[in-house]
Amino acid sequence: MDFQYLRQQIKTYKDDDFINASMKMQEAVFALDRSEIIHLINEISVIPEDIAHDSSEEKLYSKTSDILFAKALECMNLEVGVLRERADSADIIARSKYHGYSLVGDAKVFRLSRTAKNAKDFKVDSMAKWRGDNDFSVLVCPYFQYPTKTSQIYKEALNGNVMLFSWEWLYVMLNENIRETAAKSLKDVWNQSEIIGANVTVPEQKNCFLTEQDNNLRGIIGITKEKSDSYFSDAKAILCGRGRNEISYYEDEIERVRQLGRDEAIDELLSRMKLDSKIRTIQNFIKKISNGH
Repeated sequence: MDFQYLRQQIKTYKDDDFINASMKMQEAVFALDRSEIIHLINEISVIPEDIAHDSSEEKLYSKTSDILFAKALECMNLEVGVLRERADSADIIARSKYHGYSLVGDAKVFRLSRTAKNAKDFKVDSMAKWRGDNDFSVLVCPYFQYPTKTSQIYKEALNGNVMLFSWEWLYVMLNENIRETAAKSLKDVWNQSEIIGANVTVPEQKNCFLTEQDNNLRGIIGITKEKSDSYFSDAKAILCGRGRNEISYYEDEIERVRQLGRDEAIDELLSRMKLDSKIRTIQNFIKKISNGH
């Protein structure tokens, strides 16, 4: 399965009941082998621009990213489970078969056109709360979407011991066939915020610590900086290719809109503004309170 086929599967199921659609996507993804997952990991972090905002397709795409994360953890020889519906909890629970720990996980994907991300977009504080009785909390995001200098998320991660993981490091670990065994625990991978936080002073808590974490991960995995840089170069090339594709999509959209007649353009604008939907929502509210509810 390549990324385009995965997208087609999402389009096929997007209008189904969400739980059923999620189950179908999980069956499809969990049937894949490690080599197929590796290719998808490098693509899933970017939400395609032709997926409508807040649509059922976007929701299923996001859920599929959680499923891919879970499958990647399974490829590392952890026991995993994916929650069927989003609630006030993480989407993934994983357990070590050998070393007695468990973790909760959550995946984040972003559009390349999305620029103004803040701490709330990463939900680090929520991940700390969602850990519950589990040992670790792991958030996987696009590496190059993390803030590069200072951010509240780094303080939240250190204080709540939330691992700020990335799709790119998943790509590295899967390529290196990193697997937990009775002799090898991956505990230190998931415990990076606590390890790093032991040497961080209060004034430094908002500083980006990804460079230090990268060094630690290379040591745990047992690879050189040159090799990890090579993997990251592969990831960058794919992201740049995706970026060019998304630009082409918007250029085609600009040309399509230029060709619309006046009435067609007005209809499209009204559709994009969702004014009818807003009117119906207000009408339902008025009806509800008018009936004494």
